[in-house]
Amino acid sequence: METSKLVLMRMPLGPLGTNCYVIGDKVVGEALIIDPATAEVLEALKKHDLQPKAILLTHGHGDHIGGVQDIVNQYDVPIYIHRNDVPYLSDPELNLSAYSNPTQITVTGTIKEVVSGDHIICGAIDLTVYETPGHTPGGVCYYTPGLVFAGDTLFNQSIGRTDFINGDYDTLLESIKNQLYTLPDETMVYPGHGPETQIGFEKEYNPFVAGNL
Repeated sequence: METSKLVLMRMPLGPLGTNCYVIGDKVVGEALIIDPATAEVLEALKKHDLQPKAILLTHGHGDHIGGVQDIVNQYDVPIYIHRNDVPYLSDPELNLSAYSNPTQITVTGTIKEVVSGDHIICGAIDLTVYETPGHTPGGVCYYTPGLVFAGDTLFNQSIGRTDFINGDYDTLLESIKNQLYTLPDETMVYPGHGPETQIGFEKEYNPFVAGNL
């Protein structure tokens, strides 16, 4: 999506094809980076003459935070994450990079803890935080009217895994039903992996949470 003022880009990055998103306001020349699997996302910002204002994490797994440290080293931007997932940034076993990466991932920087109802603003962009634990204890989604960045909470006709450490299946289903399914049906869902979907479509066809309202 690109308008005269706003830019929204999706880039599948890293070995697991994690969807990294950039949403930016060209008037102020700044952008928010969501779940940077690698620092390759910075090339997209340069293409649109945007400077990163902050990194927003939906959760702390290694395939979503792999590029954070490189970006912070270059731009010293804050990292937004729920307090329950802050430990994942410094613990390769929690963030799973101890098992899946050639190099273990640890992140240091300016941490901004988020809770439901917080607003993260970048020019004309105003993202509201929704707490959606289950995939991890501190999973969150970022919503603005018309779209939601869902991380690994909700996928196209699927949901996030809960067999990792601290995952909880029932909690994840409750998060989807009580948080994401309260959004308007036409809301576009931009997930952490795979193609986009819509809230209304998932209510009807998602085999894990369809109709469970």
